[in-house]
Amino acid sequence: MSSNTNLDIWFAGAFAAFSVDLLVYPLDTLKTRLQSQDYEKLYRNSNGTINRSLFRGLYQGVGSIILITIPSSGAFFTTYEALKYGLKDWIPPNSSLYLPQPAIHAVASGTAELVSCAILTPAEVLKQNAQMLSAGKRGSTSLHVFRHFKKQPSRLWRGYTALAARNLPFTALQFPVFESLKGYFIRRRQEKKGGQSVDGIFERARITALSAGIAGSGAAWITTPIDVVKTRIMLAAASLDDGPKQDSKPRSSSWLLHGVQGTRKSGLTVAREILKAEGVRGLFRGALLRACWTSLGSGLYLGCYEGGRFYLESAREEASEDNSLQRDWSKIKVGVGNSRSQDVVKKSAWQDD
Repeated sequence: MSSNTNLDIWFAGAFAAFSVDLLVYPLDTLKTRLQSQDYEKLYRNSNGTINRSLFRGLYQGVGSIILITIPSSGAFFTTYEALKYGLKDWIPPNSSLYLPQPAIHAVASGTAELVSCAILTPAEVLKQNAQMLSAGKRGSTSLHVFRHFKKQPSRLWRGYTALAARNLPFTALQFPVFESLKGYFIRRRQEKKGGQSVDGIFERARITALSAGIAGSGAAWITTPIDVVKTRIMLAAASLDDGPKQDSKPRSSSWLLHGVQGTRKSGLTVAREILKAEGVRGLFRGALLRACWTSLGSGLYLGCYEGGRFYLESAREEASEDNSLQRDWSKIKVGVGNSRSQDVVKKSAWQDD
């Protein structure tokens, strides 16, 4: 069990989310535009070439997502770490009830994702609609989008089910594979170093990033159809039309009508419409880009988290050791002895091996 406090985990998760959002946000914007129902109309020229507007305003909506991903990421990792060890402690060692490690990781990450999605959904809706705005608008794009939700702010949570439906299978696939790969790379590293433990911040972050990148890219590719449906539903949430009513007046803000017509369509209905109109290729639109940016994003995200968490853990242990030495001078050792890296310390919550 890690000696980190919940506050340590929260800060490490928030730091990771902030860092990654700034770096990979442009790729997420491109993915949203590729998955939009109006991609061909808005970002393709009549001769089939890509319109330059596809690459403009790639940071539109970044403010809202950064502000919300900080608490949502902290909530995710706090819940994940607590459940990961809580489930192990709940099952007695000699109990007939057996829950394999991949199942524990899947349950812990899935539950943590439900908590995180409840916090993240409004920002995700604002972000994806802001990403579809024409580049060059003055002022905050997030505030511009938010004005359309003033009368019915509950619509900001309309994409929760779609977001959870995408993220649950994604995390259920990613985290068991991630934990398995991380354990494999750690064992290989220990074999090469004669059983020496992995104590370096950068080494642990590198192993974590590599494992997360591989696991994340595979999970992202598989869950792309759910992500396409989620994108269409969230883009439609900003539509001024909240039902099947017909309005004879023309809409001046055409960007608000991107996505599916009618904001209350179920995910299954949207998927069927995409399959009928665009085929299987439509459900996997942006799959390669999503797999690539998820590999990069997951690697940086969990790598930064692990590095930040281990840094805080090390600082806490050093402070505790210094206080102990100040209270008891007899514990000071003189001469050649074991280094601190050879001391037995508690295992990290991300290193169970």
